[in-house]
Formats: sequence, C-alpha cells, structure tokens
Amino acid sequence: MYDTILIPTDGSEPATAALDHAAELAADHDAVVHLLYVTESPAIAPTPTAGDVLDELERHGEEVVDEAAERLRNLRVHTAVARGSPHRAILDYTKRNDIDLVVMGTHGRTGLSHALLGSVAERVVRLSPVPVLTVRHGDAAADENAE
Repeated sequence: MYDTILIPTDGSEPATAALDHAAELAADHDAVVHLLYVTESPAIAPTPTAGDVLDELERHGEEVVDEAAERLRNLRVHTAVARGSPHRAILDYTKRNDIDLVVMGTHGRTGLSHALLGSVAERVVRLSPVPVLTVRHGDAAADENAE
C-alpha cells in the first residue's frame, strides 16, 4: 500500500513520535523512508557572515536527519535537507520523490498561538496530494490518564 513514506523532522518530541509510528508502517509495508529537515532561512541582511549562518543551519539539519536515520537503521532510509518555507518544501519534496504517505508530528497548539503562528502540519494536510498522518506527542500527565 505504501512504498515511500516521508517523515519531515525537526528533532522535536512530536517529530520523534511521528518517526516511531512511521517506522512501524514502513516495516509493515516494506517501504522506503525519506527523512526531511527544512531549514527556514531567517531574515538576515546579506553580509559576509550570512552564508555561515545558513551553512550552520544546514549542518544542524544534517545532524537531525542522521540521528533519525540511526533510529531507523533496519529500514531503507534516504535523508535530505532543504531550504525554504517548511510546508512548501515538504509538499515539493512529496511531489518530486513520488511519496505515498507523509507522517509528521504536530505540536498540538490551539487558540491564539495556533492562529498567530499557523501550523506546518495543518498546511501540509490541507494541500498535500497524498495522505498525511499527523501524530501528536502527548504530555506525560495525559498519557497517564489514558491508562
């Protein structure tokens, strides 16, 4: 059913929870996993050191996807780092790489913080040409109450 699964990651707890869910799906379907970190370029003035800042952001992204790939060492994994608007880069990667499913964490923001900040996951869900599984990482108190 799923041959290629994309996991956008930023190294956060919600992204790690999505990674764990996607690993199970990938193993069940013998799917190839794509790990993507998106570096959102900050608004910085063009200076001699601006390129250094962007290079450092990309190095951090490479560390994040390498750590995630290590967690999935028993699966076939491709890693990538992209620059740009996170939701747009995820959607572009999905189309370019013939992705069947996107699995991504969500921070679960609500109210004013969600309205002001928007949600990468929400934008991907609304605009994706393929199914998107969102995984919300719960806090410890909510997990204990569920048992």
